[in-house]
Amino acid sequence: MLRLTKKADYGLMALKYLAEKAASPTASGNNAQSAKDIAEAYHIPPQLLAKILQTLAKGGILVSHAGTNGGYALARPAAEISAFEVIRTIDGPLFITSCITIHGTCDLVGHCTIKEPLRKVNDSIKDLLSAIRIADLIEPADQEEHISVGGGLISIAL
Repeated sequence: MLRLTKKADYGLMALKYLAEKAASPTASGNNAQSAKDIAEAYHIPPQLLAKILQTLAKGGILVSHAGTNGGYALARPAAEISAFEVIRTIDGPLFITSCITIHGTCDLVGHCTIKEPLRKVNDSIKDLLSAIRIADLIEPADQEEHISVGGGLISIAL
């Protein structure tokens, strides 16, 4: 089974939270939310979440606002940020096997019979995650009180 890392899971949860706050009718011009508020909402370890949010800010997915009303906000609309982009920013390139990497081919390249099928699986996963936008994760306003805890936004069983 392929699973997201906890970091990627938490990153997606944080972006969902930020997207919901930005889409809220009471949202002001500065939609920045503190890492502490996000951590409390989803029961995420605050120090780990702070590192994830910093990584996402360095990757251009979030913007960081300093000061009293500071925090983090989406750098672009939620409809323009894909789950794949978030996962890649947090965890690096996504490969399901060691033969499909940025480093080239493995030692069995001349004898391997599964490289092409595995490449197709890898490409399909990338395409699926690229099609999922943060905006797709937002729950309707009447369901906002039912926050799921523990992650598991995406699980792919093979």
